[in-house]
Amino acid sequence: MARSGGTLDLVGNERVNAGLGWALVAFLALVATEEILDGDLLWAGFAAFVAALALVPAVGHRDWTVMLPWEVLALAAFPILGRALATLSYTSRVTTYLSVAALALIVAVELHLFTPVEMNHWFAVLFVVVATIATAGIWAVVQWLSDLYLGTAFLRSEHRLMWDFVAATVIGGMAGVVFEWYFRRFARVGTRLPDELGESR
Repeated sequence: MARSGGTLDLVGNERVNAGLGWALVAFLALVATEEILDGDLLWAGFAAFVAALALVPAVGHRDWTVMLPWEVLALAAFPILGRALATLSYTSRVTTYLSVAALALIVAVELHLFTPVEMNHWFAVLFVVVATIATAGIWAVVQWLSDLYLGTAFLRSEHRLMWDFVAATVIGGMAGVVFEWYFRRFARVGTRLPDELGESR
C-alpha cells in the first residue's frame, strides 16, 4: 500500500514496483541468453549474476513483491544493454564501468533496505566506492582467467587496466552520491515494500 509523503516517489506501490522489477530481471535474463547465443559467455554470466542478485530479496522473504526499487535495477540493466549493443571499444568500456558501479549499488541498497545494517552519510558513499573498486578488481580477475583459459583478449595492457580502475573509482563515487542523495534521502523506497519491511525504512 502506498504511503503519502512530501518527498519524491515515482512508484509508491509495492506491487507496481515489484512488477517493474521483475520485468527488468526478465530483460536481464534475455540479455544473458542473447550473449550466450553470441558466444560472449563472460558478459552472459555477468548479466545472469546481476539478475540473480536482484532476486535475493524476493527469494529470501519468499514474497514476489519484495524487490529492489525499480530505479536500481534500471541503472544496472541499461549499461548491460549498452554493452551488448556497443560497437566502439571506448563505449563498451564505459558501459563496463557503469555496470560494475550498478552492481555495487545493488549490494548497498539491499543492505540498506533488507538488513539491520545502518550507515551514516559519509560511510554510505565510501561503501559504494569501495564496493565498486572491489567489484572492478574481481571483474579484472575474471577477465584475466577468461583470457588465460578461453583465449579472449580483454586485458591488453597493465596501463589500460590501471586506467580502468581509475574510471571505476570515479563512477563508483558518482554511484555513491546517487545512493546517498536519492535512495536514502529523496525517494521513499520504504513505500515500495510490504508493510512489515517498509515501516522500518
